Amino acid sequence: MKDIFTCVIIDDEPAAIRLLEKYITKISFLEVKNTFINPLEGLKYLESERIDLVLLDIQMPEITGIQLSKIIDKKTKIIFSTAYPQFALDSYEVAAIDYLLKPIEFERFYTAVSKIKSGNTTKVSVDNSTEDFFFFKTDGKNKYAKVFLKDIRYIESLKNYIAIHLDDQQIITYNTLKHFKETLPASSFIQIHKSYIISIKHIDKIDNDSIWIHDQELPIGNTYRKLFFDTIGNHQF
Repeated sequence: MKDIFTCVIIDDEPAAIRLLEKYITKISFLEVKNTFINPLEGLKYLESERIDLVLLDIQMPEITGIQLSKIIDKKTKIIFSTAYPQFALDSYEVAAIDYLLKPIEFERFYTAVSKIKSGNTTKVSVDNSTEDFFFFKTDGKNKYAKVFLKDIRYIESLKNYIAIHLDDQQIITYNTLKHFKETLPASSFIQIHKSYIISIKHIDKIDNDSIWIHDQELPIGNTYRKLFFDTIGNHQF
């Protein structure tokens, strides 16, 4: 058994990298060989160096951590970190040994990295019953609304703002539809139009040009039509 395991940190947030480096200085069996803000630079380094463990953020520009993990040498173990709990299922599919939800506490981090020392590098266990949620800023006075993913019917683009349509209310937040497309779980949400992302489970009716969600008719854009109907055809309701 090795005494020291090498690791690389890939995260587009410098503060997150500094925190993990601080934690690693307290762990005798782990050594940071390099850190990267740019995931593609990290990938280039990993192609030329043999590294035991990669601490990998999920939401990054150019390429996501999930996509990157599918390219990295399978002998290199992966621990994901993210602020978004719904990505846990994706991390399970690519055989990450653990999944850390930001903000990361030292005790939780130590438990995760200890798996590589003990040899317990089986897939992380994911609790499908967890109710995932986000906090959305709703005005300029630092007010936030808590939104459960299960309550989102559809999301509408309003130029520089987004309307999140729930069962009993509508929340307006400053954001982009692209952000939500990259953040929401693809197994539950799909874009059907340049202005709409919808929750698949809330669909009541579909025809060739529109879908209905609780009596609200929404158009299906030509660009998104094929992917939408392919997805619906393979989806188990």
